[in-house]
Amino acid sequence: MEFPKLRMRRLRKDKIRPLLKETKLSAEDLIMPIFVDENISSPKEIPSMPGYFRLPIDGAVKEVGEALEKGIRAFIFFGIPSYKDEIGSSAFDDNGVIQKTLRKVKKDYEDAVLITDVCLCEYTTHGHCGVVKDKVILNDPTLPILGKIAVSHAKAGADIVAPSGMMDGMVKAIREALDENGFEDVAIMSYSAKYASSFYGPFREAAESGYAFGDRKSYQMDIHNSDEALREVELDLKEGADIVMVKPALAYLDIIWRVKEKFKVPVAAYNVSGEYSMVKAAAKLGFLKEEDIVYEILVSIKRAGADLILTYHAKEIAEVL
Repeated sequence: MEFPKLRMRRLRKDKIRPLLKETKLSAEDLIMPIFVDENISSPKEIPSMPGYFRLPIDGAVKEVGEALEKGIRAFIFFGIPSYKDEIGSSAFDDNGVIQKTLRKVKKDYEDAVLITDVCLCEYTTHGHCGVVKDKVILNDPTLPILGKIAVSHAKAGADIVAPSGMMDGMVKAIREALDENGFEDVAIMSYSAKYASSFYGPFREAAESGYAFGDRKSYQMDIHNSDEALREVELDLKEGADIVMVKPALAYLDIIWRVKEKFKVPVAAYNVSGEYSMVKAAAKLGFLKEEDIVYEILVSIKRAGADLILTYHAKEIAEVL
């Protein structure tokens, strides 16, 4: 059937459009990042991420409570510790900033899904995601440390651990460490396809995770490659990943699509700090209507195949949803 008998606009009337939405976005699709700073007693705004704050531990607990009321159920925590060293030992300190936060949140909000970033960059003096020797990031010596971090987080109440360092074998090392310590039910959400992107700048300010030398291209993925992402995801799944992640999201919608189409597993996408800050800057200048553009961006990520979206817009868009 062709025009004029077939008219696609018939289904675009205001009353009919909502019935035919192919992609639906809800607050339950969102994971809210929270920066917990052990060194402050009141919220501290992040200059490059307007409207977003580092929070003291009690502030993080309060933030979880407020977000739960808006329908957000899942939270990922990034820590700014009181001390750093060469191997990031504060990351697996049972009295560390994330561990203390998890215990407090779990006590007050048992139904919240608590996810933790398992990496070294926020806890090391050099700011890299692995052990360093002579300015070389060493893969295999890093793996046992990641296992220790994951176990420490699980003990404190993490429901899901999220290794983000792109070390080869990290999922296997963490799965084995968790299982050996009785945490078989703690899930792994791996940053499986994490690109060496320019969109991370504001996050590095927020988490104080900038690197002292070089860059992260020796372990994060080349932005030109997509087949490589599928190889990375396949390896992580074989090692025991329960959820795989693509990061960033907006410039990598094709990767989200390819991963979902090939593997049919739970896929998360990280709507990263640079994407957030660009929207905020454009909205401040009056170039975009912020609420509409945020909704459209998140729908596009969901439409590409993401089941879960980590986004700094979570709290504000949950009010709209």
